[in-house]
Amino acid sequence: MRVLGIDPSTRATGFGIVEEKEGRYVPICYGTIKPSRDLPFHLKLDEIRSDLEKIIADYAPGEVAIESAFYAQNVKTALALGQVRGACLIAVASRRCSLFEYSALEIKKAVTGYGQADKAQVLSMVKTLLGIDDPALDSDAADALAAAVCHLNGREFRARIKETEGTRGGA
Repeated sequence: MRVLGIDPSTRATGFGIVEEKEGRYVPICYGTIKPSRDLPFHLKLDEIRSDLEKIIADYAPGEVAIESAFYAQNVKTALALGQVRGACLIAVASRRCSLFEYSALEIKKAVTGYGQADKAQVLSMVKTLLGIDDPALDSDAADALAAAVCHLNGREFRARIKETEGTRGGA
């Protein structure tokens, strides 16, 4: 199973694709979408949407995991982030991908074991878990890879529960 993780942001939307192969998680690609600062906001949103659509078309993930909205003290920042998430959701919907949302706490806990981990801890654990030795991997892309890992972990767990329930049903 190939999963695209997305970490939405107005300045640098992180993306990362992770594939489960023979019980291992393998990073396929990762990076950030950084719209030009000179663009009006609505065109930045379009660039994020367009780039994500291309990534989905090129790598054909089976499912997408995105960080869900969070509480923000600054209303203007929260609204802008919501609009970026909307652009991401439209890209996912336009390519007809299944979408799963996870809170930042769930994602951090899945990769570090601690829901309040900081960005440096997430970055370090993503590198370790996925065997990435790339000094250019930034925290936005690492957060997106972490979302993909979180989804794959949960997916595997849900499959095991379903399998266990199936074996109990016949007894």
